[in-house]
Amino acid sequence: MSLPLDDDLVVMDGYDDCILGTCERFGQETIVAYDLDKVIAQLVAEGCTHEEAEEFWAFNQLGAWVGDKTPCFVRSGHEEK
Repeated sequence: MSLPLDDDLVVMDGYDDCILGTCERFGQETIVAYDLDKVIAQLVAEGCTHEEAEEFWAFNQLGAWVGDKTPCFVRSGHEEK
């Protein structure tokens, strides 16, 4: 994924294939948007169970505030209940 030439964008090392694009928000800076399903799939491919991957993501990636340019995560589908 080619991102705009903005050296200030915050990205997660090793997850370039999981980038959807950028997110524009009124009155806020542009941030990188990740495909959450791809992030979880990558963690599973690296050896986590699905449950471990969800837990790792929630604590270490979603929970990592690194300022106003902290990336966001998009879950593209919906879960059947």
